[in-house]
Amino acid sequence: MRLNVEQIQDIVGQAHAIAGREATVWLFGSRLDDRRSGGDVDLLIESTPSMGLMQRAQLKMALEGRLQLPVDIIAADPSTPHSAFVKLARAQATRLCGAPT
Repeated sequence: MRLNVEQIQDIVGQAHAIAGREATVWLFGSRLDDRRSGGDVDLLIESTPSMGLMQRAQLKMALEGRLQLPVDIIAADPSTPHSAFVKLARAQATRLCGAPT
Protein backbone atom coordinates (compact mmCIF):
# COMPACT_ATOMS: atom_id res chain seq x y z
CA MET A 1 0.00 0.00 0.00
CA ARG A 2 1.40 3.36 -1.01
CA LEU A 3 0.11 5.42 1.89
CA ASN A 4 1.97 6.05 5.12
CA VAL A 5 0.50 5.88 8.63
CA GLU A 6 0.03 9.65 8.86
CA GLN A 7 -1.82 9.76 5.53
CA ILE A 8 -4.09 6.90 6.62
CA GLN A 9 -4.85 8.65 9.91
CA ASP A 10 -5.67 11.87 8.03
CA ILE A 11 -7.98 10.04 5.64
CA VAL A 12 -9.85 8.15 8.34
CA GLY A 13 -10.03 11.16 10.67
CA GLN A 14 -11.43 13.45 7.98
CA ALA A 15 -13.89 10.79 6.81
CA HIS A 16 -15.15 10.28 10.36
CA ALA A 17 -15.42 14.05 10.90
CA ILE A 18 -17.58 14.45 7.79
CA ALA A 19 -19.41 11.11 7.38
CA GLY A 20 -19.67 10.16 11.06
CA ARG A 21 -17.66 8.04 13.48
CA GLU A 22 -19.34 4.85 12.25
CA ALA A 23 -18.19 5.33 8.65
CA THR A 24 -15.97 2.62 7.21
CA VAL A 25 -13.16 3.76 4.92
CA TRP A 26 -11.83 1.52 2.15
CA LEU A 27 -8.88 2.11 -0.19
CA PHE A 28 -9.00 0.60 -3.67
CA GLY A 29 -7.23 1.12 -6.96
CA SER A 30 -3.61 1.83 -7.83
CA ARG A 31 -2.49 2.94 -4.35
CA LEU A 32 -2.79 -0.69 -3.21
CA ASP A 33 -0.08 -1.80 -5.66
CA ASP A 34 3.43 -1.20 -4.30
CA ARG A 35 4.93 -1.81 -7.76
CA ARG A 36 3.17 1.19 -9.30
CA SER A 37 3.90 4.88 -8.92
CA GLY A 38 1.74 8.00 -8.94
CA GLY A 39 -2.00 7.74 -9.15
CA ASP A 40 -4.86 9.14 -7.16
CA VAL A 41 -6.30 7.97 -3.86
CA ASP A 42 -9.48 5.99 -4.53
CA LEU A 43 -11.76 5.73 -1.50
CA LEU A 44 -15.02 3.96 -0.80
CA ILE A 45 -16.78 5.43 2.23
CA GLU A 46 -19.59 3.32 3.68
CA SER A 47 -21.92 5.13 6.05
CA THR A 48 -25.58 5.17 7.02
CA PRO A 49 -26.93 7.23 5.47
CA SER A 50 -24.60 7.42 2.51
CA MET A 51 -22.66 10.66 2.13
CA GLY A 52 -24.32 13.24 -0.09
CA LEU A 53 -22.72 15.20 -2.90
CA MET A 54 -21.76 18.15 -0.69
CA GLN A 55 -20.20 15.88 1.95
CA ARG A 56 -18.17 14.06 -0.71
CA ALA A 57 -16.99 17.39 -2.14
CA GLN A 58 -16.06 18.64 1.33
CA LEU A 59 -14.09 15.46 2.08
CA LYS A 60 -12.39 15.51 -1.32
CA MET A 61 -11.25 19.11 -0.87
CA ALA A 62 -10.05 18.51 2.69
CA LEU A 63 -8.07 15.40 1.76
CA GLU A 64 -6.54 16.84 -1.40
CA GLY A 65 -5.35 19.82 0.63
CA ARG A 66 -3.85 17.63 3.35
CA LEU A 67 -2.40 14.85 1.19
CA GLN A 68 -1.39 16.95 -1.83
CA LEU A 69 -2.74 14.11 -3.98
CA PRO A 70 -5.85 13.78 -6.16
CA VAL A 71 -8.67 11.95 -4.34
CA ASP A 72 -11.71 10.15 -5.76
CA ILE A 73 -14.56 9.21 -3.42
CA ILE A 74 -17.38 6.72 -3.83
CA ALA A 75 -20.05 6.75 -1.15
CA ALA A 76 -22.32 3.83 -0.28
CA ASP A 77 -24.78 2.83 2.40
CA PRO A 78 -23.84 -0.69 3.59
CA SER A 79 -27.50 -1.48 4.35
CA THR A 80 -28.65 -1.05 0.74
CA PRO A 81 -27.81 -3.04 -2.42
CA HIS A 82 -24.57 -1.85 -4.03
CA SER A 83 -24.10 -0.95 -7.68
CA ALA A 84 -21.84 -3.15 -9.79
CA PHE A 85 -19.07 -0.55 -9.54
CA VAL A 86 -19.26 -0.38 -5.73
CA LYS A 87 -19.24 -4.20 -5.57
CA LEU A 88 -16.12 -4.30 -7.76
CA ALA A 89 -14.33 -1.61 -5.73
CA ARG A 90 -15.27 -3.25 -2.42
CA ALA A 91 -14.12 -6.70 -3.61
CA GLN A 92 -10.54 -5.50 -4.09
CA ALA A 93 -10.43 -2.86 -1.35
CA THR A 94 -8.47 -2.74 1.89
CA ARG A 95 -10.04 -1.22 4.99
CA LEU A 96 -8.20 1.77 6.41
CA CYS A 97 -8.07 2.03 10.19
CA GLY A 98 -6.84 5.20 11.82
CA ALA A 99 -5.63 5.74 15.35
CA PRO A 100 -8.46 6.36 17.82
CA THR A 101 -8.98 10.02 18.69
